[in-house]
Amino acid sequence: MRRIFIPVGCLLIVAPLTADWSQWRGSARDGVVDTFKPPAAWPDSPTQVWKRDVGIGHSSPIVAAGRVFQHARVGEEEVVRALDPAAGKVIWEQRYPAAYTMNPAARRHGKGPKSTPLWSDGRLFTLGISGVLSAFDGTTGTLLWRHDFAKEFPQTSPEYGVAMSPIAIGGAVVAHVGGQGNGALSAFDAATGKLKWSWRGDGPGYASPTVMSGVGGIRQLVTQTERHVISVNAADGKLLWQVPFTTAYNQNSVTPIVRGDIVFNSGLDRGIAALRVSSIAGVWKADQLWQVSDPSNYMSTPVLHDGVLYGLGHRDSGHFFAMDAATGKVLWRTGGRQGDNAALARAGETILALTTDAQLVIFSASRDAFKEIRKYTVASSPTWAHPALASAGILIKDENSLALWRF
Repeated sequence: MRRIFIPVGCLLIVAPLTADWSQWRGSARDGVVDTFKPPAAWPDSPTQVWKRDVGIGHSSPIVAAGRVFQHARVGEEEVVRALDPAAGKVIWEQRYPAAYTMNPAARRHGKGPKSTPLWSDGRLFTLGISGVLSAFDGTTGTLLWRHDFAKEFPQTSPEYGVAMSPIAIGGAVVAHVGGQGNGALSAFDAATGKLKWSWRGDGPGYASPTVMSGVGGIRQLVTQTERHVISVNAADGKLLWQVPFTTAYNQNSVTPIVRGDIVFNSGLDRGIAALRVSSIAGVWKADQLWQVSDPSNYMSTPVLHDGVLYGLGHRDSGHFFAMDAATGKVLWRTGGRQGDNAALARAGETILALTTDAQLVIFSASRDAFKEIRKYTVASSPTWAHPALASAGILIKDENSLALWRF
């Protein structure tokens, strides 16, 4: 492991970036951001503030504590960097060996990390494509602790590589570790890395957990595993409820959306369903309110706003849709060929969708019709990583590079 510390003088030449986008899908893991303000009139073309090579991978950038953090692969190493937002210069860098052989079926995606880093309480956490979980001091880059799980599980990653993104809760960082058919949703003390609890009921999927609060007075973590949608008590990891859920080739990869006591869930060719979670006399249930067979989400997680789900269905080579969250009624959908996948976020009344062919599609959060505002080409190579929306602009990670765009 090598650590490089590069002092940077004046960091904040552009507007400072605070904890704008501190983890997977933003600070609340729901794709919503308040610090990025959509312009009153979107320009004909955006301004690229800076661009730098950072390595391959689909790991999304995050923004916290006035810095940009990126996890990527260079050769046979995984590289974690802290960058200054002014010009993309490296503040610190950590590297560690991470040899990995990609499943042939997913070779076109590359063997770079897919999991998004997590910033919490001054620490940065990363989960590599082979399952290496690391904690760094966010200011200096010093390695605090690391687990590779090679002694705990026969496989340390699912079939197509780790994609789930860790979450912080109650002084712990939670990750679904292990491999296909044998894994554990596990909580580690954020400061020491010591195991706090572990649920071993299923192998990991490719989705990321989110928090449900208020039901039964318990904070719970909801996620897709290899073969289920589950909820565990965030305090001790005990299973609260589970619903069988499988997709072809075990590709569960959509982060559940939680609103109050409702969980919205989807997967490849499985449509979209709404589950109502309840607890009566200590008995937990997740009852299906509605389910539709079309649209379906494959790897793209929708955003929810004012009772409407906005997303990208994977059929017909990708189509945007709006769906009434109370009933499942499709309000509108576009024609096909919008993209293999799209990462969606919401800022105010505006939806931003970055497709895998580097198209940033801007449209209104309207339940009446698809109202495209602008479309921009923001890279010359595929953009599988989720964009990070920040006060100074939008960070876009393509195949090898990271760029900051201002609108």
